[in-house]
Amino acid sequence: MLTSELKKMEQGNSIFEREVRKLDVPICQLFRDKQGRIAPVAFNPEGKPLGTKDAKQVALEFNQLVTANGNKLLRARRQNLNPAVGKRVAVLFSGGPAAGGHNVVAGLQASLGKQNTLLGVRGGPQGLLDGQLFAISGKDIKRLLNTGGFDFLGSDRTKIKSPEQFAQVRKVCAKNKLNALVIIGGDDSNTNAALLAEYLYPDVQVIGVPKTIDGDLQVGQYLPISFGFDTATKIYAELVGNILQDTPSSRKYWHFIKLMGRAASHVALEVALQTRPAIALISEEIAARKIPLRQIIDSLAKTVIRRCRKGIRHGVVIIPEGLIEFIPDMVGLLKALNEMLAQRAASFKNLSLAERRALVAAELAAEQAALFKSLPGYLQEMLLLDRDAHGNLQVSQIPTERLLIDMTAARIKEISPGTPFAANNHFFGYEGRCGAPSLFDAAYTFNLGLIAGSLILDNRTGYMAALSELSRGGKILALPLTGLINIERRHGKDEMVIAKALVRTSSPAFKFLAARRKAWSGSDLFTSPGPRQLWGPAARQLPISVALNQGYADLSFKL
Repeated sequence: MLTSELKKMEQGNSIFEREVRKLDVPICQLFRDKQGRIAPVAFNPEGKPLGTKDAKQVALEFNQLVTANGNKLLRARRQNLNPAVGKRVAVLFSGGPAAGGHNVVAGLQASLGKQNTLLGVRGGPQGLLDGQLFAISGKDIKRLLNTGGFDFLGSDRTKIKSPEQFAQVRKVCAKNKLNALVIIGGDDSNTNAALLAEYLYPDVQVIGVPKTIDGDLQVGQYLPISFGFDTATKIYAELVGNILQDTPSSRKYWHFIKLMGRAASHVALEVALQTRPAIALISEEIAARKIPLRQIIDSLAKTVIRRCRKGIRHGVVIIPEGLIEFIPDMVGLLKALNEMLAQRAASFKNLSLAERRALVAAELAAEQAALFKSLPGYLQEMLLLDRDAHGNLQVSQIPTERLLIDMTAARIKEISPGTPFAANNHFFGYEGRCGAPSLFDAAYTFNLGLIAGSLILDNRTGYMAALSELSRGGKILALPLTGLINIERRHGKDEMVIAKALVRTSSPAFKFLAARRKAWSGSDLFTSPGPRQLWGPAARQLPISVALNQGYADLSFKL
């Protein structure tokens, strides 16, 4: 009976979910032995040491790791030695979800094999501190393969940074007889992995895996992109494509769409390349060209007016989540607020919103105070929100799209009274984080898991798994975490962190956008990429920005 079949589809057993678990995921040929079975690889140092401008200070802070690894990049070779056996390895998710995380766990278990034990940590870094570990079974992996979300382990944003926390991690590792720890996370989480690797050296190995939909964890040719980015941008591009198709159908709305991506504009750039909207704002360009807020608004208003005069009363504006942090007018104000909130964190908690506003206005420099007072009340409130555990402004909660709509409407009335302007605002964020991974992300993450497991069996620590040459069979690498760290201002003081990779205005991807944007704003040249495919003709499509920036000949990934 149909009702019986429908009941069987509950709890992750839809027709799609059942079939996607059966999907064969491509892996690098180097991971196959002569019989075609999955086998771990070993590594050799390659090339010059990696390092940032702050390499000397980093070497002092991470003396044991830098002395042992020399900040040398590792490249995989075929395993000629018997890999380690009897190891106990724990894996955790850290930070926000990203599609493909479950396949990292699956790849990690496949690499470790039956002669080693894989444990999961429930609840992210806090779960590690609390000792929430459990054994991962083959049955678990079968159920998780190629599925979205981080629900199997869960995650959180706890930053392990105090001496007490480090001591607690060591205690948990000893109690559970752990030989290695795998941290799946973004730039901040992998910074934490470096700190743990140094603290636990040489007793417990620590390996990082690059995760973030934001795309801001990149290392040039060595790490083209983090996992989750492809799935998220394909989901957002489908949604934006649907709205773009609606605009000439209804013929009366402008849609201002903010896209998740934290500070960097990689997500906005990729979605714009996939959909060709009328306007795509790129934060890094605005900062580089020192474009003030009033000029941004003026440009938006004039584009609306020009299109209207052509009989086009609709359009789409793509807005990066972190835009407000790059507008020159706002940068000084935000820095001052961040410092003030960091220094007065305790006292601010006991103040009402009105009292916070008054205190801020009184203590800011005159020019910054005037700017703060000129902002709409709702934006003032957003700027005074608590920062996250890593000192970041919670930009997803700031209604930048609403601000741009309000100011654009006012500017249109000033320079072209009577020009129709009806606008809707959207924020696409959580929609893209936990979808079933694209074929690229499913393959990419499984291979990253194989790399992480191989590094553990090869007795390496303080490295991040990486995979490059995605259009040519894949190049298996490991990047020294200490070679990626630099000094940034956080919480009102200097901290060592992995630098965020921002959009480069000199990059091929941005240059393509810049060359086409005038045509896109002049008339409807949009495209609708449709849903992500796992079996269809577009299943092997790489992110367009990655293919352009890496100099690939086409959009197909080949592993």
